[in-house]
Amino acid sequence: MTAVRRVQVLVVGGGQAGLAAGYHLRRARLDFAILDAATAPGGSWQHYWDSLRLFSPAAYSSLPGRPMPHQAGQTYPDAGHVARYLAEYEKRYELPVHRPVTVQAIEDTADGRLLARTDAGTWRTRALIMATGTWSRPFIPALPGREHFAGRQLHTHGYRAAADFAGRRVVVVGGGNSGAQIAADLTGRAAAVRWVTLRPPRFLPDEIDGRALFEIATRRVTGAGPRISDLGDIVATEPVRAARDAGLLTAHPMVERLTADGVVGEDGERWACDTVIWCTGFRPDLRPLAGFGLRGGAGRIPTDGTRALADERVHLLGYGDWTGPASATLIGVGRTARTAVGRIEGLLR
Repeated sequence: MTAVRRVQVLVVGGGQAGLAAGYHLRRARLDFAILDAATAPGGSWQHYWDSLRLFSPAAYSSLPGRPMPHQAGQTYPDAGHVARYLAEYEKRYELPVHRPVTVQAIEDTADGRLLARTDAGTWRTRALIMATGTWSRPFIPALPGREHFAGRQLHTHGYRAAADFAGRRVVVVGGGNSGAQIAADLTGRAAAVRWVTLRPPRFLPDEIDGRALFEIATRRVTGAGPRISDLGDIVATEPVRAARDAGLLTAHPMVERLTADGVVGEDGERWACDTVIWCTGFRPDLRPLAGFGLRGGAGRIPTDGTRALADERVHLLGYGDWTGPASATLIGVGRTARTAVGRIEGLLR
């Protein structure tokens, strides 16, 4: 029988949030382990599409303690560069990442400890940081006719390169950053591209990149300044600006239903296509906590910063602004991780 392994703090997820937590746990001299379901380091960045670029230069996209190196020939690094940086970061700080390990359930114990049951044994801990992100839980809305569409359907999760869609008539669904970027990426490469959005897209001012977004999020911590959503929804990256300014990135009304050979918009217009790409977001991957009773009435786990209101031993890190301003970004997660580890130190004392 496999022995139960014991640590003071267990981190679930070895992407950017988990590594930022690991950095601060190491500095706090706590005994911890990071469990990662992936087979290789790099978090979700190793799975993104080929043309994806960061919103910010490398110097403004770093985890705590280690600046991201410049990528030769690129102002804004690509996803592969970020994945390599995360792998080097993990190695540099000798973070105790165990992979591939899938956490199946978190359970309470009579003496106040937590048990993490995994496909590679059981871990016992006094505090838990969930940093699993959202990449493994793509969301596709249940629109009528999806099951009757005869063409190909995929989510952002499965998109890799525009060359895969040469000669195709493609509908891109979603008015956020991924929808705009993928629609721009396909323009001129696919036979035809139709971008559909729930509401008219709102581009952020062209001069705003990830640096400015982080500064805005930082000011919002004290309640000062505008919210990012007040300014727009889509970062105007260079490819997006080029497609927009050329008149090639025009949004159409949202899909109301699918047919065997195309889509029907909310305005009743029919458009024949053979591919639908759903850029409709992700959901937090908190399945190991499903039986732990932390969710509130709206289905989300209520938090005070990163700490679950219903259990001070559990922290959620990197899922968006509800777990810390800019906590889902490379540059923002370090600050939130530091705060979470500080609160865990207080708990353990």
